[in-house]
Amino acid sequence: MSIEMTIEKKRLFCNPVEITRRLLESEFVVFDTTSLRAIIPVESDRTFFSILKKLVESGILLRLEKNKYLVKRGDNNSFDTAARLYIPSYISFETALNFHGVLSQFPYEITSATSRKTAVKKWEGVLYSYTHIKPDLFFGYIRKGGALIAEPEKALLDQMYLAAKGFKKLALDEYDLSSLKKTKLKNYGRKFPETRQTRKMPALLERVLELC
Repeated sequence: MSIEMTIEKKRLFCNPVEITRRLLESEFVVFDTTSLRAIIPVESDRTFFSILKKLVESGILLRLEKNKYLVKRGDNNSFDTAARLYIPSYISFETALNFHGVLSQFPYEITSATSRKTAVKKWEGVLYSYTHIKPDLFFGYIRKGGALIAEPEKALLDQMYLAAKGFKKLALDEYDLSSLKKTKLKNYGRKFPETRQTRKMPALLERVLELC
């Protein structure tokens, strides 16, 4: 390929319209600067970051945090954003219970479980909280769009687990437990560790099974 054709190809690929098209057609939704360089093929750091700044200012890319950018699409929602802000994580606790109709009151924040350390993030006015659970407990979820959401039984057990440890509240009189599957509750419940901190959990589970 001649030098002229190479220059012309790079010029075309660095066209804002072409960059936007490639971003939207990419299978990825969240990018870092390394992966963005494949979309914006320029050698100069100054030029690259200048283009990146324009993409953010135009709203094509949303800066989630340092070195992490989200492609602005019409189908972005709070659950998808929660999944992309902190990986790995899945929607659980009050938010998942509300999603499944077990808890009627919608929480003021989007609550998730993560095998990483506990964290809180705020994005576009929405609060996202991530509570650490043991890696062995990272199961019992389904995929909805770009997010993982705990099954109702697992979301309740996650809530009970943290309530037994004194980290969350558990007001069973506010829950509609009629749709929960007892067998799944028992099977999933056996996977939770019995420790001094969680000694109250078996009694909580028995109470839930009585109310189902």
